[in-house]
Order: sequence, then C-alpha cells, then structure tokens
Amino acid sequence: QVHLMESGGGLAQPGGSLRLSCTVFGGHFNFYFMGWYRQVSGKEREQVATISPGGSTDYADSAKGRFSISRDNAENTAYLQMNDLKPEDTAVYYCTQDGVRWGQGTQVTVSS
Repeated sequence: QVHLMESGGGLAQPGGSLRLSCTVFGGHFNFYFMGWYRQVSGKEREQVATISPGGSTDYADSAKGRFSISRDNAENTAYLQMNDLKPEDTAVYYCTQDGVRWGQGTQVTVSS
C-alpha cells in the first residue's frame, strides 16, 4: 500500500520561505508524476506545481517565480520550496502522486 507523508509546513512571515517535503512509502516513486496542491477552507483545491518522472515542471501562475518543485528519486521524496511567501499563500498543502494518491496535508500560514 502506498502512503504519502508531508512535512515542513508551519508559520512564516510575509517574504519568508518554507520548504515542504513529501515522502512516498511503497510503490515505484520514479514512475509517477508528483504534485502539490493547496486548499483554503470553503474553496476548491487548486494545483500549485507538478513534476514529471523526468523532472519537467509546471506551475500555477500564482507560484511562478516564487515556488520551485523538485524530486529526489533516490529518497522517494518530492519537495516544494516556497520563497517570498504572501498571506494569500496560507492554505493546507497536499502532496499527490499522479492525482490519485494523496497525503494528509500540511498547514502553511503566512502572517506577520
């Protein structure tokens, strides 16, 4: 059974940085797209960034230039480096494998 575990969320000040990690247990990590989504209470979950098995990346407009997604296939881990954080980045961030398997989410709060 495949299990995704996120870490790295927390409180950051505007302009600050956080790095989220998502480790996948089980399955074949190398074969799948990995992605980060976020959700604000009462709103739909939205895509933030994705990365292909070969390392090609795609970003939401809100993330371009500030966030960077990466993966370490040897560690079965995907990362989301978030810089220049804004209050509107506050959300629960979810890791997904192929949009099928999901982590439990990690809260990111950006506030002074």
